[in-house]
Amino acid sequence: MVRLVALNNPRLAQAFIDYMASRHIEVQMMPEGDGQFALWLKQAEYQVETEAELAIFLENPHAAKYQEASWEVADSRTQQFHYHTPNFMALIKAKAGPFTLLVMLVCTVIYALQIFGLGSQIFQALHFPADPQQKWQLWRWISHALLHFSIAHIAFNLLWWWQFGGDIEKKLGSGKLLQIFVLSAALSGAAQYWVEGANFGGLSGVVYALMGYLWVIGWRRPDKGLFIPRPLVVFMLAWLVLGFVQPFMAIANSAHLVGLLAGCGLAALEGRKKV
Repeated sequence: MVRLVALNNPRLAQAFIDYMASRHIEVQMMPEGDGQFALWLKQAEYQVETEAELAIFLENPHAAKYQEASWEVADSRTQQFHYHTPNFMALIKAKAGPFTLLVMLVCTVIYALQIFGLGSQIFQALHFPADPQQKWQLWRWISHALLHFSIAHIAFNLLWWWQFGGDIEKKLGSGKLLQIFVLSAALSGAAQYWVEGANFGGLSGVVYALMGYLWVIGWRRPDKGLFIPRPLVVFMLAWLVLGFVQPFMAIANSAHLVGLLAGCGLAALEGRKKV
């Protein structure tokens, strides 16, 4: 299933569902909380056509053709609205590709093993290279990104990894997401190690790289179909600044900053290519 849009008027959304049903394309409505209802396309092969129709609908949702479609399909559905509650894993998979899901699974398994008493052994095996011998253990340049040290830490990072990484993988493929992951994990890890040593871990440097990539690529290459809402950029940048000015929380500020710069730089280089 493909998530199309969230609306706060379910009856208006039903008009679009009915119109697409008249064209033999199934769209479902699912509640998301806070009065929002998401429209989900059941058959991904119709995504381009459905998104084009949705853009037209949003410009004039009260057009006569949508009302006519509701009358046409009224007999094929009940008069009461039935909003299907989606399966949790179906929601996760709908937005994420295989590499996004793999990283989420690996982070979760590693965190679970840490909880069950293997924290020291896992950290020693996966932390950023801390001596000359370890620098040739190449997995360490990225494996530190898979370490997390609290529920809040892993939940925050996996949420944004799923949100940003899922968008990139769905649009540009697993190879592009893997490229950003490896590059940003290595660079952000090196920066954090240079400032504070090897006692760190987490996906946050990669998350900032993904945010930076989406921010710049949405501006430089809109043809790729990727963007990030401005309020979200402001929030992430504010959190970055807060990490530098507050003295209380242990935050990998250097990893965040260098990750952001890595993502922005990669997107800027791609933005120089001709469309």
